[in-house]
Amino acid sequence: MKTTSIYAALSGALLLGAVTLVQAQTTAPAGSPIAHPVKNAEVALSKDYRSEHEAIESEYTAAKDKCKSLTGNAKDVCVSEAKADEKIKIAELKAKRKGTAESQYEVQVTRAKALYEVAKEKCEDLSGKDKSACKAQAKADEKKAIADAKATKKVAKS
Repeated sequence: MKTTSIYAALSGALLLGAVTLVQAQTTAPAGSPIAHPVKNAEVALSKDYRSEHEAIESEYTAAKDKCKSLTGNAKDVCVSEAKADEKIKIAELKAKRKGTAESQYEVQVTRAKALYEVAKEKCEDLSGKDKSACKAQAKADEKKAIADAKATKKVAKS
């Protein structure tokens, strides 16, 4: 009889703990960029979201496969462009799921960083001062794009 009472008490405690966790998970923490966590979870688990994510991954694989025939820096640039495209599309998909100003900011920053990586790789074809100037311009463009994203984010918040 004691064993049954212990099992009953443990089961009750487990259920009480599970209910508490479910309630805690249905509300977003203060300051969270998530507008509606349950809705976002539904979108993240939806067939549309998963199929779009798989399509992005397959596009990346196809683009990367096209690069295999290239050699030298042309191949590196091709792979860099494929990676950049994938990163940007995934960021856009996540922003679509979240639907917040913060997520749009993240898309802009991801785009700026990805394009910087591509530009930096393209600079590798150059040499000397031209290469240095190319890399400096690429970095300046990245910084400007990130600053523009921050400005847009501030405007969206106010």
